Order: sequence, then structure tokens, then C-alpha cells
Amino acid sequence: MSIKSVVPCLLLLTAMAGPAVAAEALPEAIAVAGESVVLSVHAEGAQVYECKAAADGKLAWAFREPIATLLSEGKTIGRHYAGPSWELADGSAVVGKAVGNSPGATPADIPWLKLEVASRRGNGTLTPVTTVQRINTHGGKLEGSCDKAGEFKSAPYSADYIFLKKG
Repeated sequence: MSIKSVVPCLLLLTAMAGPAVAAEALPEAIAVAGESVVLSVHAEGAQVYECKAAADGKLAWAFREPIATLLSEGKTIGRHYAGPSWELADGSAVVGKAVGNSPGATPADIPWLKLEVASRRGNGTLTPVTTVQRINTHGGKLEGSCDKAGEFKSAPYSADYIFLKKG
């Protein structure tokens, strides 16, 4: 067997082992079986909170929306915003609905999420996506009291978003 035939075999084995290893490392609450990766991006942005009256009548910070830039290989390829929505420069977009979560690595980190795609628009990379995972979160939680209803505050965060499709 020549080196030319061994290298493609090793690359194929590495590619096959990669997703399986990654899937096993995710918490059960957000793991996805039987789906393949369409796109993996890094997000940098902020989680925006609003000062509102809680159920007990006291003012507290309530999550309002995310605002983030989606990056691939250091280049901006899209944005993440309220919905929660993800939109790429190619015009494709999806809106998700959270169906599972797992705590972030530290108390300051927003949770990891599994979201089912509830709607889509446009035609492009995100068109076949059925599930979105938010992993490797850093920051994003806002602690402390708020004094004035209607006040907004943001907490910087970063995360990785994995877009998956069935099959």
C-alpha cells in the first residue's frame, strides 16, 4: 500500500471520528443524534437585558435579546438577533425555539442550548438546518439589581453555534 492511498484513508477516518467524538462530549440535554453539521460559527456580541418588575413585583433584569456577529475563519458571515434568529450574508435565516439547555462552564456563562428550527427564510446555507446548538459560552449573564424600570444593560458574550440537519 502506498503513502498516496494511506493518507486519504486516514483523512476519512479522522473526518468520521471527529463528529462522533464531539457529539459524545456534549451534555445529554443538548446532544443531537442522527444529524450532520451544516455549519459551525463563532459568535461575539452581547446579551441585552431590560429592567422589569418580576412576578414578586420587585425590579429585576430580564433577558431581552442577543446581538452578535457570526464569524467563520475570522470573517463576518452573518448576525444573530432576537427571535432567536441567525441570518447569513447569503440571505438564508432560521429562527429557533429552545428545547434543551445545560449550564455554562462558570456561573457567569449563559447556558448551552439546543434549539429546534421553528421557521426559515431565504435560500442558502441555513435552508436545510433543523437544529441549532449553542456551546462553549463565555459570559453573557447579568447579575445585580436594577433601579429603574425600562433601563437596558448588556453583558458581553461569546459562543459557538452549530447548525445541523437531519440525515
